[in-house]
Amino acid sequence: MSSIRPLIPLLITAGILLGGNGLQSTLLALRGAQEGFAASTIGLIGTAYFGGFLLGCIFITRIMKAVGHVRAFAALAAIAASATLTLVLVIDPLTWSAIRFTTGFCFAGLFTVMESWLNSGASNNDRARLLAIYRIIDIGSVTGAQFMIPIFGAGGFTIFAIMSIMITLSLVPVSIADRSNPTPPEDVRLDLRRAWRISPLGSIGCIFVGITNSAFRTMSPIYAEQIGMSVTDVVTFVSVGIIGGAMIQYPLGYLSDLWDRRRVLLVATTGALASALMLVFMAGTSPIANFVLVFIFGSFAMPLYSLSAAHANDRAEKGEFVLVNAALMLFYSVGAIAGPFIASLFMESYGPHSLFAFSAAVYVIFIAVIVYRMGVRSPVPAGHRSRFFGLLRTSPIFARFAGRSSNGDDSGDA
Repeated sequence: MSSIRPLIPLLITAGILLGGNGLQSTLLALRGAQEGFAASTIGLIGTAYFGGFLLGCIFITRIMKAVGHVRAFAALAAIAASATLTLVLVIDPLTWSAIRFTTGFCFAGLFTVMESWLNSGASNNDRARLLAIYRIIDIGSVTGAQFMIPIFGAGGFTIFAIMSIMITLSLVPVSIADRSNPTPPEDVRLDLRRAWRISPLGSIGCIFVGITNSAFRTMSPIYAEQIGMSVTDVVTFVSVGIIGGAMIQYPLGYLSDLWDRRRVLLVATTGALASALMLVFMAGTSPIANFVLVFIFGSFAMPLYSLSAAHANDRAEKGEFVLVNAALMLFYSVGAIAGPFIASLFMESYGPHSLFAFSAAVYVIFIAVIVYRMGVRSPVPAGHRSRFFGLLRTSPIFARFAGRSSNGDDSGDA
């Protein structure tokens, strides 16, 4: 534990950034609805964020090499904090889209800098413990920050000022607590074609999960608001779905270590499909029914990315861990760019419950792909499967950060 202590300031920074980023997504959906933005407009704003995030993942290492960790982090945090205040100063859909594209780029860079720093400071012995702490911080910060919205309200200036303050304060631990400023990481090699050849199912799965999970994360506040929930119920609805995924992910992962992962992936996707259909046909406008069913939905839908990635990693050669997971995150980001806008078009045409009807349709296609791939390729032998772990989709560096603890070799540095 003593070796983790110097990394505590970075973990505090992580909590602030993760919470602020999660808060911003829910808040803008609610505030956009209050300002009269159509569902498709809010979906387009969500798509802009993921577009910026994708570019940020690709270009951030060049910035880090040019100016170092501290300066890169400071510049990106300053831009993100200023952009957050601009959101409330200029309430216009096109302006918000441009700002969300910018903040997507910035947050991709901020998470990459932070996770690169954690990766350089973590010893192999403490890496698994550090990952567990990071995961707890992620869930706690994202869900806890949501409840600032009912406290301070989605209207007015205050909540936007608080978000800007959170981003600005993330600079403090980084600036004064660690003077190491480690060597910038090598560029993460992106070979999408190689990743696809290694595991078509894992690649397709990450694209489909990107479509559905980004649609849920962006448009679920609009769904909850349109069926008549209060602001407190809206943030509870979003949080319950996230918590469900966090609680069930590792039991599903444990089963996937024992069985053919594709069987577990099929079970989880079928569960996501069934719960999505229940939200369409059974939830109605009851808050309690929606809370219960979205918990079940999140339990099956949120772990699909990590299960898809684990299956792809089982097929990879030694030393390809980082390459595969960086490619999978980009596949996810491509799906995430499409998901919010397509889902919003369905919601605008067919009502709020079509958010989950859209997700159900994607899951049907994914189930067909899983069944087909199970028929044309034999399962990975149990002795060749790597141990499951939950992947965060915060930056390509996370795969390097997690690599040694999952594989027990140097593949995290590849």
